[in-house]
Amino acid sequence: MLEQPGFGKRLRQLRQQRGISQVTLAGTGMSAAYLSRLESGSRRPTEHAVGYLAERLGISVDMFEDDRPEDSLTEVVAVVAAMPERDLDAGTGTLLTEALEAAGEADDLTRWHALAQLARVHEVLGDFRREREALAGLDELGRRLGRAALQGRARLRLAHCDRDLGDVKSARDAVVEVLGDERRMRISAADSVRARLLLASCQAELGDLAEAARLVDEVCGSLEGAGGALAAQAYWSAATVAARQGNDARAAECLTRAMEVVDSRDDLTLWLRLRLAGASLSLAADPPRTAEAEEFLEAAEPALRLIGSPRHQQEMCFLQAKLAFHQGRPERTEELLAAGEDGKHLLSYRDQVRFDVLRSLVALRSGDRGVLDRLREIAAQVQTANMPDLAAEVWRTVAQNTI
Repeated sequence: MLEQPGFGKRLRQLRQQRGISQVTLAGTGMSAAYLSRLESGSRRPTEHAVGYLAERLGISVDMFEDDRPEDSLTEVVAVVAAMPERDLDAGTGTLLTEALEAAGEADDLTRWHALAQLARVHEVLGDFRREREALAGLDELGRRLGRAALQGRARLRLAHCDRDLGDVKSARDAVVEVLGDERRMRISAADSVRARLLLASCQAELGDLAEAARLVDEVCGSLEGAGGALAAQAYWSAATVAARQGNDARAAECLTRAMEVVDSRDDLTLWLRLRLAGASLSLAADPPRTAEAEEFLEAAEPALRLIGSPRHQQEMCFLQAKLAFHQGRPERTEELLAAGEDGKHLLSYRDQVRFDVLRSLVALRSGDRGVLDRLREIAAQVQTANMPDLAAEVWRTVAQNTI
């Protein structure tokens, strides 16, 4: 019998080397949950399990007992970089973390690539705080290496993460710094566009909707006639800003254009995200367009089953809860909110706030007037976080339900 935790560590290493997910390796003869417990070392492997996994991996059983040294950090980074997003899981992050800890003599550039992949894993999993830790390490290594291009790219990714965590002012300041020095930092044309869209998003969160609109209009104008992911992201940003301005017709028009310029065969993940965004904008309209939102969510479900990350699944659950609420189905709303509670941290800060507001509204409509104090607390916290647009949204909810 192979002993734990050595067997689990070697099993994960062999699986990751081949770039396959736990679900793929488990196949029909083993549950992915059992395989996960084997890799974590919490379950001892049976003789049957060892033989089955060896067959699935195309190796001899002896290779599980191979005591060769760990793969180098360079090899681990190369393996993870080649993995599609749908195969990234918590085990991938553990593999990278362990390789980084064991690579005492690795040069800083190799470490930079390892941290970049670790940040990518946490981004896919929706673990913003761990993603930020990896990105902060990237920024530090960029400074140490004196590589302006590496530092600029890390700074933009860090700004994106800060915005999702609710630290919008820091995100805005970082983007302004990079754009002010983009020639030295050798920011690509595509990254320059994305940086301007991120800046527009930050300005909108900070309440400067006029400047946000100016930025997205400028970017959309520069991409007139273009197609693909970058154009779709620009029109999506324009739709979001228009919705914040209360211009629902303009928001719908921009989102339609975003959906028209990207094909699911070229970028299925972006295609999925646009449908989720469409549902979100439809439900945020006044009054909410529930039939339209339902169509967007139904269109997104097949793609979600195929390539959806835990974060996408959490967003879907939250949007379904909002839809049920606006359809007057309180029991279904409560059921979906309960299902999404444990994964709430996978949502952006804005959507975490909206999740808590929705939960409070459900309680309020059940007769619990005490949750109005909780809503006021939420609004005050958001206001303190320098997000006046979101704070105003919560205060409106309080005002509408105080009467």
